[in-house]
Amino acid sequence: MEDVVIAGAGPNGLMLACELALAGVRPLVLERLPEPTAENRANGLVGQVVRLLDRRGLHDRLAGPITPPAPAFVFGALRLDLTLAERNPLHRLGVPQRRVEAMLGERAAELGVEVRRGHELTGLAQDADAVTLDVTGPDGPYRLRTRYHVGADGGRSVTRKLTGIGFPGVTEDRTLSYTANATVPEEFTDPESGGLRVPGHGVIPPFFHYRTETGLFVYAPFAAGPLVTTMEWTDGEEAENEPPMTLDDQRASIRRVLGFDLPLGAPEGDGPHLLRRLRGHNTRLAGKFREGRVLLVGDAAHVHSAIGAPGLNLGLQDAVGLGWKLAATVRGWAPAGLLDTYESERRPVAERVVMHTQAQSALLAPGRDVTALRELFGELLRLPSAVQHVADLMSGADVRYEPGTDHPLDGRWAPDLVLADGTRLAELTATARPLLLDFTGSLGDELRGWTDRVDLVSGEADGDATALLVRPDGYVAWATSSAEPADTERKALRVALERWFGGPLDA
Repeated sequence: MEDVVIAGAGPNGLMLACELALAGVRPLVLERLPEPTAENRANGLVGQVVRLLDRRGLHDRLAGPITPPAPAFVFGALRLDLTLAERNPLHRLGVPQRRVEAMLGERAAELGVEVRRGHELTGLAQDADAVTLDVTGPDGPYRLRTRYHVGADGGRSVTRKLTGIGFPGVTEDRTLSYTANATVPEEFTDPESGGLRVPGHGVIPPFFHYRTETGLFVYAPFAAGPLVTTMEWTDGEEAENEPPMTLDDQRASIRRVLGFDLPLGAPEGDGPHLLRRLRGHNTRLAGKFREGRVLLVGDAAHVHSAIGAPGLNLGLQDAVGLGWKLAATVRGWAPAGLLDTYESERRPVAERVVMHTQAQSALLAPGRDVTALRELFGELLRLPSAVQHVADLMSGADVRYEPGTDHPLDGRWAPDLVLADGTRLAELTATARPLLLDFTGSLGDELRGWTDRVDLVSGEADGDATALLVRPDGYVAWATSSAEPADTERKALRVALERWFGGPLDA
């Protein structure tokens, strides 16, 4: 009997496996593909997920120390000037998804996680005690029994289909996008901005979604080689027996979108090089994230437009939000209903991502009415309060889980504290254990009974809070700003400890 089996060894499945292993549960990961895919499905990370990787000590593995947030971003092909925001939450990490996946695979191996490649889930049934999985591997079919099963197997999730969970939503087939690694002659590049000089359009900034009345153009000069993307609106009819995409197709699309023949050249280096045509996209949300002993994370639970790069931001945080709760359930100390809070917390976040990606897609559409709407949005995005709202929405910094007290930090992502001795909160959270940060020096006795599950950190730190109870996923479960917490605050701390981490040992 396995404790947890995960279907899917993509970033979300591997992140979940690492979280479970850190919490003392060794999952088994099944992956249909015999080798990691060479296709690069994303080119970077945006939002809270960058800080999340930092708090697990994983940012250093990808790109060294975390850097300040980006000074600007884009919303619906409109510039988002983040210097206007009081707090800039939009961190960016420009690394390809395949590197993220490789790094998480290495980390999972270090933690003793078994990943079986070339093993495909073909059947699933569950009873009151376990889930029975039918699997086909290189040596033929076999059967597994597991206490819990998690589908991290993408938008076409076999887990979701076999469990009978619905996937309602819409399919948008009016767009056709072309993406290619290609080179651009040096005379077209702008040395100051890194963007492109295009006659009739001026300088198109790098990584910026540039809309015209006929489509969308993006020039992304990544270190590994430039990436050029166009998107056009079509009648929705798909051509039969469409041949593979070529660079000529990309050139023709640029001509239609920009009205200019941009002389693209073949990509440099060994690759792999991307040459991809995509028609439309899906926006769907699973009817439920949990059915008995089966759970869904990432694209298995939600799919949406890639605009704004929210996919891994949402999926990896799903994995971290589920990991500690599932581990607590397997290990037997989870309070009643803890596993149910995975859906009640993460589903509303997914709904907001679906909302803002659909809103951005609407702002990209052709037509004078959309152009007028964009003009209005452009005015709004010059207001600091509007910039802050949109930045928080796109990064996920606006997430607040149901608080247990009226403290403004309760239910929110814990601030990036630095202790007086120079220790960063990110260094303290690498173990994925709950933390009581006590800067009053008076709360140690309240933790008695939970020291097997919650670590106590004392010292001094700048900030409004004098004590914080931080969950393994980085969110605050209780906070105070009192120099000497009152009895009512201490009682609230004990309530939060029991609510999230079970009863005390002496009970």
